[in-house]
Order: sequence, then C-alpha cells, then structure tokens
Amino acid sequence: MTIKTHYKKELKTKKGANYSVAHAGPFEDLHQFEVEHPRLKRNVPKFFLKDELGLTGMQVSLNRMPAGAAVPFYHKHKQNEELYIFIKGKGQMQIDGDIIEVSEGTSIRISPNGERTWRNTGDEDLYCICIQAKENSLSQETFEDGVPVERQVTWP
Repeated sequence: MTIKTHYKKELKTKKGANYSVAHAGPFEDLHQFEVEHPRLKRNVPKFFLKDELGLTGMQVSLNRMPAGAAVPFYHKHKQNEELYIFIKGKGQMQIDGDIIEVSEGTSIRISPNGERTWRNTGDEDLYCICIQAKENSLSQETFEDGVPVERQVTWP
C-alpha cells in the first residue's frame, strides 16, 4: 500500500552513500505534514520516515494528536511490534482493555496481537514517535553488532 503524503512545508532531505537525513522541523510544526488515513478517509497529522530515509528494516512515524482527539478504532498488526515513545502532552493508550496513562518520557512496546488505540486527554497536542519492526527479528544487541573502525576521530 502506498501512503499518500501531503506536505504544506518543504521537507529538508540529504542523502549520502551510507546515510540519509530528513529534517521535518520542530514537533509543533508536524501539522504541516499529513497522511491520508485509509480507515478514516481523511488526512491525519503524521509523518512517515520509511520512504524519506530509505528505511529497510523498520517504519518510523512522527505523530501529533490534537487536544481532545482520539483514534476511533482498535487495531493490531500481522507481524510488526510497535514502540511508542511519548515526547510531549498527556493521553492514554488502551491495550487489550488495559488503560495506560502516557506523558513525556513514557515508552510502550506492543506485540503484533495487542489490540490498541490511543487518545489525547490533555489540553495541548500529544506528540509521539512510533517505531514498527518485525517481531523477533533482532538477532544481536547494539554492542554485538557494532564494529570498531581504526581511525582517529577528527572534527573540522
């Protein structure tokens, strides 16, 4: 499925041989980026990074939910676990009937079968980063995967 994006602001991107950069600006400006939500039949303030950065092992979205707003349906996934990292605001996630209070600094991992929805219970926007990756696909830890490069670090 192709995600239809709508940008009201120019996205700054840069690509190198071994990296890519997308700069969307402050989270408060996320309303400038929207995607057409297939279930809601309208645009929502969300910015997917997969295509912009050329991600191959995960999907990442930057999300803004206005005060008083809510996702009006439950959903789960076929293969992907999700990690929600809340950046600002207050809200609640409902997972398998459990209500979890969320605010800046809250991180929640949800398995593919977890039935989830979320809402903003505060009087300001609720911001989070959502990372999706195939469950059980991580085959090594950060330090096991890292390879030292024998080169002196220099900065211009």
